[in-house]
Amino acid sequence: MDGVACSTGIGQVRLGAGELLDHALNAAHRSAFRDRSFLPALGVLLDAYEQEAQLNVFGAHAAKWDVLRCLSNLLRFDAEEEQDPGVLAEPIEAPIFITGLPRAGTTLLHSLLAEDAMLLVPRCWQTMSPYPGGGRDARRQRVESQLRMFQRLAPEIASLHALSADAPQECTEITAQVFQSVRYEATHRVPSYQRWLDSHGHLAAYRFHKRFLQHLQHQSRALPWVLKCPDHIHALKAIDAVYPDARFVFFHRDPLHVIASASKLTEVLRRPFTRKIDKGEIGRQVTARVREAAEVMISRSRATSERILHIHYLSFSRNPLGTVEQFYSHFGMQISEATRGRIAAHLVSARTPKNRYDMNEFGLEPSELCRQFMPYVEQFGVARELAAWNTASAHASLAA
Repeated sequence: MDGVACSTGIGQVRLGAGELLDHALNAAHRSAFRDRSFLPALGVLLDAYEQEAQLNVFGAHAAKWDVLRCLSNLLRFDAEEEQDPGVLAEPIEAPIFITGLPRAGTTLLHSLLAEDAMLLVPRCWQTMSPYPGGGRDARRQRVESQLRMFQRLAPEIASLHALSADAPQECTEITAQVFQSVRYEATHRVPSYQRWLDSHGHLAAYRFHKRFLQHLQHQSRALPWVLKCPDHIHALKAIDAVYPDARFVFFHRDPLHVIASASKLTEVLRRPFTRKIDKGEIGRQVTARVREAAEVMISRSRATSERILHIHYLSFSRNPLGTVEQFYSHFGMQISEATRGRIAAHLVSARTPKNRYDMNEFGLEPSELCRQFMPYVEQFGVARELAAWNTASAHASLAA
């Protein structure tokens, strides 16, 4: 199908910013966006899609759908704020950001905390469609159907990351709506966009992040927010600026395992959308991000703070309920017996698939990674899950 489309031009999609903006405005019956500060980011992203991502026909259509969805949400926010300016007066107080290394248990902790009715978490269906359309509210069902379609396109995703419309969603989906999100580099090859985002910073994205939470909270009630995304670790300065009372959970795990697992997940996420996968490039990209995350956590650890709770993957996996209780205690919160019971039931039903990863598949050299991440492992006393560390430690002893 993709080959036919390439040769005939049938089904091809042009991702032009002007056309997409006009389409979104016409669909929303609006004349303009109130805040157009997202336009530079959108332009850089669309250029990267065009020049670097090597999108197949499905990927191009999916990218167009995604951009239009985000633009539609922005216009709906404009309309809601015009109707009720009180939306932007919603206080977002002392939110808790779960972050750290990817593939280290953040998703499970977030899903357990979502069992507490006295905490707010952004659900997948809410981040995709923060407001209902006309008539019956079918957002959950619609998003569930979309996720099932993606699972058919990427069947390996089921063993790597559970997909559910009602599951807590990562905040990269929120910042993606102003086209300033690390999410894009996971789902597509967009190195020029990555460089632009790193140089531009995340402040504008997290100002929108707060606006997004205000819209969700305005439809619910004011409760403590618990937010999760490993990529928050790359935007701590922006989070501190927007949420000066923010609190954090840093997750730690053997970085070798993390890199191999995150590389595989990145491959699986990209494959349905592109004509070409470069596994070596994915391995290098993931390694760079994990190294950055480790360096940020080391830097933050030098200024000890009650705002940060450190959790180790192996301790969490052995005693998840104990870790949840540690979370509540650390942040001065109470856990009810009803919540404790729901968390216990969730743990009984939770499935933890065992996956094996081939580091060579992504051009990863274990001994070199051991050398790079030894300071992080030693700083936080991270358990070494892979045998490669034994060889690295032996070499370190000989060098000493």
